[in-house]
Amino acid sequence: MSGLTFNDPFGSLGDFIRGFLLGLGLPAPWVTFIQFLLGAVVLIGATMGGGAIVLIWIERKVGARFQDRLGPNRVGPFGIFQNFADAVKLITKEDITPSGADKTVFNLAPLLVVMSVVGLWAVMPFAPSLIGADLNVGVLYLLSIGGVGTLGIMLAGMSSNNKYALLGALRAVAMLVSFEIPMALVLLVPTMLAGSMGTVQIVESQSTWFVALAPVAALIFFISSVAEIGRAPFDLLEAESEIVAGYNIEYSGMKFGLFMVSEFLHAFTVSALTAVLFLGGWRGPGAETYPLLGLLYFLIKSGAVYFIIIWFRFSSPRVRIDQMMALNWKFLTPLALAVVVVTAVVQKLAESLGWPMTPSLLGANVLLALLTLAVLRSHARAMRQRAESQGEPQPGPIAGAVRGA
Repeated sequence: MSGLTFNDPFGSLGDFIRGFLLGLGLPAPWVTFIQFLLGAVVLIGATMGGGAIVLIWIERKVGARFQDRLGPNRVGPFGIFQNFADAVKLITKEDITPSGADKTVFNLAPLLVVMSVVGLWAVMPFAPSLIGADLNVGVLYLLSIGGVGTLGIMLAGMSSNNKYALLGALRAVAMLVSFEIPMALVLLVPTMLAGSMGTVQIVESQSTWFVALAPVAALIFFISSVAEIGRAPFDLLEAESEIVAGYNIEYSGMKFGLFMVSEFLHAFTVSALTAVLFLGGWRGPGAETYPLLGLLYFLIKSGAVYFIIIWFRFSSPRVRIDQMMALNWKFLTPLALAVVVVTAVVQKLAESLGWPMTPSLLGANVLLALLTLAVLRSHARAMRQRAESQGEPQPGPIAGAVRGA
């Protein structure tokens, strides 16, 4: 039974637990099962327990600074215990199931949403030797598990026997499924650059961060991911001014709390995925020698992306659903296809002709971005000329009265 070592604390801890269980006389298959079970319990506890509470507190405090207010500052030092009070309130509130609802599906939907978010962390490489499951199809796993959350939102709205909840579920079909298409397309870019679909191999291949090789793909992935989690300005799944509270309007107590926790946790999960796929994950000076330092790098990169998501949420207005769908189908999806084609062609040309890979891919992305801006500028000019040729719209009765006065 080996002791813990500082150079590899996670691997040595696993060996210590395995040796201890084998020393108790348990058969090897049972020991492996117990190890995986302990890992799952720790992962769920860290994400749903401490992680979600800390993230909600951070978002409340940062959002308060953006909007020039205080945020939680009464319960505990700096308001840190406010989330514990909110959790107790949600647990003790009455659990209501509306009459006419499909009770089985109604109760299952929050669990599916939470499961999809927590399940994404199973293939997340936190450090060189710290990962739940090193799958060689990790990217495909991310897409499939993310779809379970979309299914949970749809089931929540359709099983509630409420028209507003149903409208929120229909918007989920329109929005979440649509934005998964450009996201799935640009996930081909890190897969091609790393030569593998495994998240561990993608991180280990980033001696140069993939955001430097494919900045356009990283931007598309970020925008599509923010839209998929339903964060502002893409929060039309629960637009209070239009559909009251959306798909979760009939949920109360801890069931509503599960939806809320999954939303906050999913935002940080998207940040962690962006760090893994495009920002080098745990890679950094000394990370391979000291895994704890790699874990720190991973948290810093994920936190930086998470701050940008919070920035967007508290500083951007909500867009209309037709504008959002136009952004996806008329802009992000064609651009994602172009990025995949350009990356594949330039990568092959650089390998066959001996071009330096990083300048070649970065130059191709810059040219693609400039061409995209030129097309957008030309389209905006044509729309403006069309509006001017049709003349200004006539003022309404109120505007006419004001102008006449």
